[in-house]
Amino acid sequence: MSDDSAKPSRTSSVRLARGVSPWLLPTAAAAAATALLTRKDRRWALAALPLSALTGGMLWFFRDPDRTPGDGRVLSPADGVVQSIDPWPDGRTRVAIFMSPLNVHVNRAPLAGNVTSVQHVAGGFLPAFNKDSDQNERVVWHFETTLGDIEMVQIAGAVARRIVPYLSAGAKVVQGERIGLIRFGSRVDIYLPEGISPAVSVGEKTVAGVTRIDRG
Repeated sequence: MSDDSAKPSRTSSVRLARGVSPWLLPTAAAAAATALLTRKDRRWALAALPLSALTGGMLWFFRDPDRTPGDGRVLSPADGVVQSIDPWPDGRTRVAIFMSPLNVHVNRAPLAGNVTSVQHVAGGFLPAFNKDSDQNERVVWHFETTLGDIEMVQIAGAVARRIVPYLSAGAKVVQGERIGLIRFGSRVDIYLPEGISPAVSVGEKTVAGVTRIDRG
């Protein structure tokens, strides 16, 4: 598969993701305050400079670009790199997508349908690339779609310790709609139904709501 789906040609304007205020506002306020204090005492620059850099980094981390959905029955729920593709005992195929701190952190609906459940599961905070990260803090989604039940899992990592769902059970979604946020990256798994092959390969970059995951 070509890497065209990972190109930013389907993106337009950029906003900040919902759910970032508790992190961003205190940092930005501290940066502004120390910058003002620097005018009176230059020693405040020792705090103002790193706080300003941190604010700039958070603005980048929490960007949320508008996107036109790609073509495909199942679209990637996350920006990142395909970490693994594994056959599951029940016949499904799990596609795991690793999100680095440099990726967009907003996750999107892989298909149109109804949200049948959103379940928070307590767990640890191992690095997302660790084989045991399946037991990390996570939110398990189930969607009722034209392909049947689709399961998607947002997994927290060593740095990403907060998952923010935007929707709850009973909500209707359109394909590519924003459904939640993992602060500072981590991993998102999607389970393809039995009989549907993945159109991506390990190491391939994905763009949420744009990259096709299933092979038609």
